[in-house]
Amino acid sequence: MALWNALIRTHHITSRKKVAKLRAAASNYNVYALLRSGSCPGMMYCQGEESDVKDWVSVVQHLRYKDFQLVMKAAKMQTEGGSGREGEEGKETGVELGKLHEAQSVKEFGARMEQLGIWDWWRKGMGYVHND
Repeated sequence: MALWNALIRTHHITSRKKVAKLRAAASNYNVYALLRSGSCPGMMYCQGEESDVKDWVSVVQHLRYKDFQLVMKAAKMQTEGGSGREGEEGKETGVELGKLHEAQSVKEFGARMEQLGIWDWWRKGMGYVHND
């Protein structure tokens, strides 16, 4: 199964009602989702099958987050040393499809991106590095 992923940046994520809706959408669409909630910036990461990732992103858009930016559109996932396919590697990273997890800090979110093998992809999407 080819995995797809997407990255969203918002001003902040503080509404627990919206988080509950995102948690339900992760379960309904069988995606792995990671949120960085609390203060600025708000970050959302999603991975799963193509249509499921696109549907989850659509749910986020309809919740009308302030300063919503789809910084990395849904695309086939390319890990930094892998093919982007789920298998033993996916098990090592602890990805649970159908679950939403929350990170309390940018550092914690970044550490999870590194575990998933998409550290450079995430940094580019967040604007921390630029292609020269």
